[in-house]
Amino acid sequence: MGQQKVLFEAKDMFKSFGVTKALKEVKLELKSSEVLGLIGENGSGKSTLASIIAGIWAADSGSMFLEGQQYFPKNSMEANYSGICMILQEKSTFDHLSAANNIFIGAEKRFVKAGILDGRRMKREAAKVLQEIGASHISPSDMIGNLSFEDGKLVELARAVSIKPKILIVDETTTALSRTGRDILYLIMEKMKKGGNSVIFISHDIDEMVDKCDRLTVLRDGNYVDTLEKKDFSTQVIRRLMVGREISDNYYRTDSESCKNEEIVLQVKDVIAGKLDNISFSLHKGEILGFGGLADCGMHDIGRIAFGLLSTDTGEVKDAKGKKIEAPAQAMSRKIGYIAKNRDQEALMTNSPILDNICIASYDKLSKNGCILPGRENKFVDYLADQLEIKMQDSKQYVMELSGGNKQKVALAKWLGFGADILILDCPTRGIDIGIKSNLYNLMIKLKKEGKSIILISEELPEVIGMSDRVIILKNGRISGEFRREAHPTESLLIDYMV
Repeated sequence: MGQQKVLFEAKDMFKSFGVTKALKEVKLELKSSEVLGLIGENGSGKSTLASIIAGIWAADSGSMFLEGQQYFPKNSMEANYSGICMILQEKSTFDHLSAANNIFIGAEKRFVKAGILDGRRMKREAAKVLQEIGASHISPSDMIGNLSFEDGKLVELARAVSIKPKILIVDETTTALSRTGRDILYLIMEKMKKGGNSVIFISHDIDEMVDKCDRLTVLRDGNYVDTLEKKDFSTQVIRRLMVGREISDNYYRTDSESCKNEEIVLQVKDVIAGKLDNISFSLHKGEILGFGGLADCGMHDIGRIAFGLLSTDTGEVKDAKGKKIEAPAQAMSRKIGYIAKNRDQEALMTNSPILDNICIASYDKLSKNGCILPGRENKFVDYLADQLEIKMQDSKQYVMELSGGNKQKVALAKWLGFGADILILDCPTRGIDIGIKSNLYNLMIKLKKEGKSIILISEELPEVIGMSDRVIILKNGRISGEFRREAHPTESLLIDYMV
């Protein structure tokens, strides 16, 4: 590693958003043929630094060097031309365009002859790239809006590969991918290293970082903390550097008994819809009911069905009184809240202030004689933001400016303020650091003790096992197994029912 040349360097990077100082004198050195991990809690500055390198934002001050030359991209397109490409955590494709158009967006001139775009040639080239990364199941003609969230991310990967970057920045992308999708990404990262290029890899999964990275740069509260060599990697050391204190390995519930309350608050019976095939289950008062499986098993449709977002072909969803739930308005009238996996697209209004996002479900509660006083809104939001420790300038700050973990806190604050008795949480810790994960799990335990019920949908088996009273495993749209907490199901056992 010591013989490698420095491919990229950032020095004294400063960036502020209003009164929030996102970066304070941060530095980063990336060598050729390496995967450099960039790690830290939500709000530590990781994505801000990555976005500056990728030309999405401009730094307030500081300097960057690419292969020894000063580097100041005016936008992401210019960064691409320089050989730097970034794959974001959230969706960054266009639903109304095909996979081929998304792969070559901004590079259409390659396929223009005599002023006419050769669409057939573009699709042929797109097919080659998709096959190259192992995603040939996606057709270049497929509209992005018709693809799953994961396949949309694979299209973004194909776009990055088509650019043939010197530096690929991967910002929390693995949280959106199944095991197969992650293997595709890991293979791309390995190919880049072998080709003399490099990767800046951002993830909250410390085990993943330890396994895949050659070095690790740690940020905390917008400050550079340290860079660790591979030989110095230690989970406990990394956690301590991230949060400034020791963090326990045990985030989950410590009790071993499942919920014994027989009162049913939600009933799903004989449902066929989306990818679900004849699904039936009951949710009990004070229960955390976990759902696990492979990415395409249909578990993400569980949340949509229970909230009335996805219509059933057959079967029904009923509340505690036996009344059907067929639309979100009906679900909300029964005090049900839902946070989708695709947070930015489905759970939040990212182009709106924090205040609007938190209050939107509670306007009936906040109104008096048909009017909502600003002071009443502000007090409501400030209380919830304080309870959930949302890091923000003020409630007028736009959600798009927040870190992933703080966005998730805003989504939770909306439903907690609303007073939801049933919470449907789809991948709630996706892109969230260990500190916020611990806080979220404690909140779930608190809500359970208060008699609230939770449907927990997760692609992380330790999370499902660690937090649930019961675990239901789905395979090909059907329930393949159900396990109670006191049976102490293991990951290997559940995987047997998934594949």
